[in-house]
Amino acid sequence: MGEKWTILILREVWYGSSRFSDFERVLGCPRNLLATRLRMLVEEGILVTETYKEPGARSRPKYVITPKGMDLVPAVMGLLQWGDRYRADPDGPAMLTRHRGCGAHVAPEIRCAQGHLVQTEDIESIPGPGFRMKPPQ
Repeated sequence: MGEKWTILILREVWYGSSRFSDFERVLGCPRNLLATRLRMLVEEGILVTETYKEPGARSRPKYVITPKGMDLVPAVMGLLQWGDRYRADPDGPAMLTRHRGCGAHVAPEIRCAQGHLVQTEDIESIPGPGFRMKPPQ
């Protein structure tokens, strides 16, 4: 996930792109790199491929997001929000996110299990059940 093209591919999937040619056209990503990133997203279970066929053309794969991929939406939305704040074009962000139901702006938030809005400075990290100390060398 920590690579630029991977995040951009996921963004385009959420915007409605599903075909290799769509990603190539919109992103301008080199074909070999795009193929590698899409293959990795499928191997990781973030996308799956389904076959589609346009009239008069051969069958081709399209990429569909999985529930595992949908769980990445808050993380990617957070990165997009950061980019819109600090790296957007002087005219504003290229894309706006809004709630389809009412049209209001959508922004990611951090909430605790009790539903409280949590500020960054109020987050603490403690060892969890899988925590292991690295043995001294």
